[in-house]
Amino acid sequence: MSARRITVLGIGAWGTALAVVLHQNGHHVTLWGHDSAHLGEVLRTGTNEKYLPTVVLPRDWRGEPELHHAIADAELVVLAVPSRAVRTVGAALANYSGPVISVTKGIEAETGLTMCGLIEQLAPRAQTAGLSGPSLALEVARGIPTAVVAASANPALAARIQTLFHRPTFRVYASTDLIGVELGGALKNVVAIAAGVCDGLEFGDNAKAALLTRALAEITRLGVACGARAETFAGLSGLGDMTVTCFSRLSRNRTFGERIGRGEPIAELLAHRTSVVEGYPTTRSAHELARRLAVSAPVIDEIYALLYAGKAPRAVVRDLLNREYRHE
Repeated sequence: MSARRITVLGIGAWGTALAVVLHQNGHHVTLWGHDSAHLGEVLRTGTNEKYLPTVVLPRDWRGEPELHHAIADAELVVLAVPSRAVRTVGAALANYSGPVISVTKGIEAETGLTMCGLIEQLAPRAQTAGLSGPSLALEVARGIPTAVVAASANPALAARIQTLFHRPTFRVYASTDLIGVELGGALKNVVAIAAGVCDGLEFGDNAKAALLTRALAEITRLGVACGARAETFAGLSGLGDMTVTCFSRLSRNRTFGERIGRGEPIAELLAHRTSVVEGYPTTRSAHELARRLAVSAPVIDEIYALLYAGKAPRAVVRDLLNREYRHE
């Protein structure tokens, strides 16, 4: 495999971890971040203490504080910014004609578009793909075995991404169900908040297992209504990603839900976060999408009521348990 010039947009935990994987595979990596001071610190110290403490980073990759310079000679771009920034950063890719791999997990509330859907709108000359799966950034950066899925409507592009990222500790599968892979990665963050609430209320593993099982059926139902394949949600970007995010102590979304379940005010939790909790905006987006498509989504609806309508955590669980009888 020949070395490629790859630019990673976003130096949070996930962007940095994937940059490490690409560097280990021998590619020429350029980093860009919206905070030039943070970017300079990462390059100067060889660490990203803000997002990946204790991980030693390469010293021979390039940093570029100007976005247009960062993508000027890139053969491929990895988009790893928070979902709220994708529209702004994506606009800078308007004339870019190479592959853009979105590793951001979210849905735009106003349009219902996934991140690749946004890029297709903003950068019509680009080739879009997604990379998703059960992949905690800290474990990836430390070389702990991980499996993910690369998805694109273009099978050749999905295979190319496999080649670029695959290594002994980072196994990459391929899929042509881009919308399913993206929705699985986004919607599981909503479920992770719900799982965290169960932990905060000390409801135990029975309750969490029931929640995950019914939530998987729910996000599959919503995904299929959006044009995804049902089997995608039983794979790495669905069940796999949901499992790790709902159970891991490293999961920001699960931890956010747990602290809500313990009674901490949501506004205070959001105000003091240093890392993005993607499940928070995605809950609103998923709620609107389900309403627009007339899809039954009780877990999403209750988490929306919790986060945006002030509903008490115990009332959320009570109302989920008291729904009418039905067949599985």
